[in-house]
Amino acid sequence: MTFEHQPLTINSSYNNSVQIKVFPGHFATNHSHITHYIDMTVLKTRQSMARAAAKSIASDYVGSTVIDTIVCMDGTEVIGSYLAEELTHSGIQSMNQHKAIYVVTPEFNSVGQMIFRDNLQPMIRGKHVLFLLASATTGRTIERSLECLSYYGGVVAGISAIFSANEVIAGQQIHTLFRLSDIPAYNTYAHNQCPHCQAGKKIEAIVNSYGYSKL
Repeated sequence: MTFEHQPLTINSSYNNSVQIKVFPGHFATNHSHITHYIDMTVLKTRQSMARAAAKSIASDYVGSTVIDTIVCMDGTEVIGSYLAEELTHSGIQSMNQHKAIYVVTPEFNSVGQMIFRDNLQPMIRGKHVLFLLASATTGRTIERSLECLSYYGGVVAGISAIFSANEVIAGQQIHTLFRLSDIPAYNTYAHNQCPHCQAGKKIEAIVNSYGYSKL
């Protein structure tokens, strides 16, 4: 992958084994323009790093939270599976009949609404649900997730993200491995307020939590 600037490798303050690569530049998401692309590919797919991330995330919930279901967003299923394992081994409370945590992924319909099919709804309705995301910048994904959870009758147990630009979104604390302070000069702008666009700088790539498409 080649962008205009070389990436920065940043270690999590929770665990030096957990790393992300950050590319400075001009990038567009569905909701905003951002000054840095955060590459989480290795973190989400390498077994050892995903497990280390899960162990760090679990420390925010052990001994204080009931968790029945983990909803994995943005391709975080590998981390979510290890997180369920870490929480179970740590003796976290679960109200499920088998005392095991469900790990599920939502679906998005043709108009972008988050849904759970009938076969997954019993794992949401009346359950204490932990949302696991790759990143949270504008907060719209989390707001949409909370609306969906309310619709299906779930209870918010917590929200964790690999990176979050905000500590609180929609009244919920965001537990995160990387904070805004970890990425120098990170900014997000509305599409019509982006200083890079106003200066005539071209967008380098369209990005989301799954990856990027260069322009």
